[in-house]
Amino acid sequence: MSADQRPRHARPRGDDPSGRAVLGVGVLGAGPVTQAIHLPTLARLTDRFAVRHVMDVDGAVAAATAARVGAAHSGTLEELLADEDVDVVAVCSPPQFHADQVIAALRAGKRAVLCEKPFATSRAEAEQIAAVSVETGVPVLVGAMHTFDPGWTAARRAWGDLPARAHTVRSSIVLPPNPRFEDFATEVHDRAPFPTGRALDPAARAGLLSAGVLGLAIHDLPLVREFLPRGARVRVHDADLLSPFGYGITLSAGDRHAVLVAAMHGHWAPRWELDVIADDQALHVEFTPSYVHAGSAVATLTAADGSSRTFGPYDRNGYEVEWRTLHDLAHGDAGAAPSLTTLIDDLVLAVDIAEAAAAAVLPPEAAA
Repeated sequence: MSADQRPRHARPRGDDPSGRAVLGVGVLGAGPVTQAIHLPTLARLTDRFAVRHVMDVDGAVAAATAARVGAAHSGTLEELLADEDVDVVAVCSPPQFHADQVIAALRAGKRAVLCEKPFATSRAEAEQIAAVSVETGVPVLVGAMHTFDPGWTAARRAWGDLPARAHTVRSSIVLPPNPRFEDFATEVHDRAPFPTGRALDPAARAGLLSAGVLGLAIHDLPLVREFLPRGARVRVHDADLLSPFGYGITLSAGDRHAVLVAAMHGHWAPRWELDVIADDQALHVEFTPSYVHAGSAVATLTAADGSSRTFGPYDRNGYEVEWRTLHDLAHGDAGAAPSLTTLIDDLVLAVDIAEAAAAAVLPPEAAA
């Protein structure tokens, strides 16, 4: 990025030991993810960030959300990107808008872009984002909080060659509906009804199953991909939509097998777990649910002789680490940020599974 693309007015210095400037954040989309996840996280990082602008197509939601943090508000992408107080952009809109909005933010000369998952809806879109990021020199980070979770990353540093030896991976998610968590985190303005899989025709069931993969399973799919052979074709063997909402999916890649299970129900019994199994070692990770600001996951590596090592819980969660990473990226430090190739590969895996799972619940003539 050239110097004349940078905002020219002075920035206040924060308490960051590096002396780096506090960055102004512009948020595209003021839904529950912004209100109950990002704003509380940024409130813990005032030495690094200040929310300057909130955009939402619903003007009342934009105004109410911005008022919480003393930010400007607007109803268009153009107004937010024209705001010189905005240094970095968080894209929290519906997925179908992500690619266009990320590219617009990259071309607007901002210092970095954080995009909620999925950051695109196809390989072509993801590759276009990557190309514009390289062209402009503006980095992109995807808000996949589990990949940044300190419990997960500590286990990752310690597991040795487990990815080469693992044969089975299981992601298991049992949660009450999101509004239960959102209401604990904040008072949410204007929330859409929670989806249900009951009494839907096959096409609607297929769409809801795809949405479950791209909205829920996608949290763990970058982690699952760590244990799948590179370049192997992913095959979905079975998939079903659970009621009132959830999914059950079995898949394989080469000689590796994975099971993805999620069930959302009306009880308060949250469990979010990832298991990786090899003949002589196992990894078990317990994550805090989305919207819960309660520290990191706890990861346990267990050897065949029964000995184990536990990592976590740590004070920081993945949301906080991803924002800290974005701050470093905006100041030219790539650090632990995933590469553009990694982001594309993660997205392609999620889209491939979503499409294959959806096809599995359609009649043969409709899936053809």
